[in-house]
Amino acid sequence: MSLLAPTLQAFFTDRLARQRNASPNTIAAYRDAMKLLLGFTAEQTGQPPSQLDIADVNADLVAAFLDHLQHERGNSVTTRNARLAAIRSLFRFAALRHPEHAAVIERVLAIPPKRADQTLIDYLTDPEIDALLAAPDTTTWTGRRDHTMLVLAIQTGLRISELTGLRCNDLHLGTGAYVACFGKGRKERITPLTSDTLGVLRAWLTERAGQPDDALFPTRRGTPLSRDAIERRLTLYHRRAGQSCPSLHRKKLTAHVLRHTAAMRLLHAGIDTSVIALWLGHENVQTTQVYLKADLALKERAVARTSPPNSIPGRYAPPDATLAFLEGL
Repeated sequence: MSLLAPTLQAFFTDRLARQRNASPNTIAAYRDAMKLLLGFTAEQTGQPPSQLDIADVNADLVAAFLDHLQHERGNSVTTRNARLAAIRSLFRFAALRHPEHAAVIERVLAIPPKRADQTLIDYLTDPEIDALLAAPDTTTWTGRRDHTMLVLAIQTGLRISELTGLRCNDLHLGTGAYVACFGKGRKERITPLTSDTLGVLRAWLTERAGQPDDALFPTRRGTPLSRDAIERRLTLYHRRAGQSCPSLHRKKLTAHVLRHTAAMRLLHAGIDTSVIALWLGHENVQTTQVYLKADLALKERAVARTSPPNSIPGRYAPPDATLAFLEGL
């Protein structure tokens, strides 16, 4: 029998940190997955995590853990699959160190990810964007900070982790202005800034008056805003903006919805999806196809362009109210 603990420690210190140079976000995600798995396994076996053997974490137990995530913790299929990916990465590493457990490891690695329903993405329309940007109280320091952050997020489509990681010297506001960031997968990315965004950022940098390595969007104490803090601010402004724009009440607003909004604005401007993929820092251009599926206006234009010859472009409309009634039956 081989204890799981030494292999788990080597997985984080040797495989993730030294060999793969994984980002802090990746290590944190894998850490959380292992904490949940070990806690569940300890409950099922009655053994403390430090005394668990690799054989204790077999395919049946991992399958039960994945069901526990979905049905008891209420995790989505996407989250379940992300936890499974972390477990499979650990077991691929364990296979190199413990060939004596090959049968157990092989069965765990054979567990497939679950197919998830693909829902259309949420994004904001122009009136909703205007209402959201008007929600922060710009007579206060906090309101001006949040207004600037919203303007930047909607124009650039930065991820929430990229927003929290921005420093003052990540902004380049001269000719050919852009913002630089390290995105998912430790990839450096630069995103151009529009003249409107540039003006807002210049005013904020003047007021911020920070050192080059200081957080661009700090708390009152000068520390970077956390992910939770940004989401709480968005919830507040969502509620305020909904008073003047009722359609916002039908949407769940998160930082990722602002990212979707930036992508849809580019798509509506006629930008090719391969360019949008580069703009957003997508690893695969196929990821960007989800925005095509969500764009009803684009589909309407496609219908109009594919109308039969000598016909009036657009959808068929019955010429009479009675015919319309019959068509609707």
